[in-house]
Amino acid sequence: MTTILEMHGITKTFPGVVALDDVSLKVAEGEIHALVGENGAGKSTLMKVLSGVYPHGSYEGSISFQGEECRFSGIADSERLGIIIIHQELALVPLLSIAENIFLGNEQASRGVIDWSATFARTRELLQRVGLKESPQTRVTDLGLGKQQLVEIAKALSKEVKLLILDEPTSSLNETDSEALLKLLLEFKARGIASILISHKLNEIAKVADTITVLRDGAAVSTLDGRSPAVSEAAIIRDMVGRSLTDRYPPREPVIGETVFEVSNWTVHHPLHSERKVVDDVSFHVRRGEVVGIAGLMGAGRTELAMSLFGRSYGVGISGEARIHGRKADLSTVSRAIAAGLCYATEDRKTYGLVLDETIRRNIPLAHLSGIADGIVVDEGRELAVARDYRDRIRIKSSSVGQEVVNLSGGNQQKVVLAKWLFAGPEVLILDEPTRGIDVGAKYEIYAIIAELAASGKAIVVISSEMPELLGITDRLYVMNEGRFAGEMATVEASQEKIMATIIRSGHRN
Repeated sequence: MTTILEMHGITKTFPGVVALDDVSLKVAEGEIHALVGENGAGKSTLMKVLSGVYPHGSYEGSISFQGEECRFSGIADSERLGIIIIHQELALVPLLSIAENIFLGNEQASRGVIDWSATFARTRELLQRVGLKESPQTRVTDLGLGKQQLVEIAKALSKEVKLLILDEPTSSLNETDSEALLKLLLEFKARGIASILISHKLNEIAKVADTITVLRDGAAVSTLDGRSPAVSEAAIIRDMVGRSLTDRYPPREPVIGETVFEVSNWTVHHPLHSERKVVDDVSFHVRRGEVVGIAGLMGAGRTELAMSLFGRSYGVGISGEARIHGRKADLSTVSRAIAAGLCYATEDRKTYGLVLDETIRRNIPLAHLSGIADGIVVDEGRELAVARDYRDRIRIKSSSVGQEVVNLSGGNQQKVVLAKWLFAGPEVLILDEPTRGIDVGAKYEIYAIIAELAASGKAIVVISSEMPELLGITDRLYVMNEGRFAGEMATVEASQEKIMATIIRSGHRN
């Protein structure tokens, strides 16, 4: 196959850090080339060099595309050649229509006036190519995440893409939407469009990748034939983390005690459409030392349930009762929920879980400032001691507690979120997608922290879209569908097939 892209000897440094160390990469026309590695291995940095986010002159090495050397000064230069990058955080404007988003900055205009007929016609054509049946005038905010991802790809196609770079494209998608996206990449491959796929989901890599390049600590340690039977997930993990990872989940011997958290007849209405129930008469309990999972498809109401419990952060017309240690708990505000012993680690750590441009030291005490204060004045010595203690206790990799969290890897950012809530001293901890966008090595460390918390007697609820994860770390599962709990089962008796069958049966009943 003809080589479309060649990156040679790419070295990129930041103050005190070598992010990329003499990395070379080749991609052929029509190839799906997977780029894997732990958080902080350099994958996104390499793609930012390629796309011009880091301009020529800010790195060492060379880039050739379609046989010509490239010296991109910005992202517009790479896009003109057909190199399009779709970042993990989608770059769509929620209140604009699909058509407006696709052609934003690339308007279909004549003499400064937008030709809406041409815009809508071209949008319909692009949506058909990615398998979306929505009207071009539909607002992006009215679409689910899977469809928003397809709008981003349609936007890329509008720019005559030759090489499509996708950074964790399925991290926020359910299994159905993920399958649809992977199928679309295979269709692009058949049309001769090359793709670079960054993903932590090795099962998805195995389905579609022709070639796999593994980065570790800023260096390319191996390039593997994705079609070879000899290339296994275990081999990829070994190259990623520098060692064999025999178990994906830490061993646990749970010691489960009395009921700590009990929710009865919890009902929540949609904040904009108050006639619609998003959580419908849900009851459940969690015991001391127990890890309880909530399984379900995207849109089942799991996050809405968690947020409504945590200080009524979501929804209107909330009814029902919650008890902690048998006493009715006042969860009416976030501060009261924390005081009652309930904490919630959000699925969106960058928007809601952390203050990104602040330091580890400032982030960890945020949910319990009274723990480091004399009256209304923060004791900086106590703040420093607390931050150092939690950094060491849960193994946050950083230069110091003075490092800004925006510069940490995803796994270490998640550890800061956990440290923040642990310092608040919860009895009940709800973890919403605790390993989203985190590599396999960092996932194991998060699982180990969850196991340690359970062993210390905490009651833990884990919401996850990854069924193997729920089956690997929980003691008991609730299955949620369309705002209701459709079933409950001990994890030892559960399987992915049994969970899906429970969802399907409940859908028929509803």
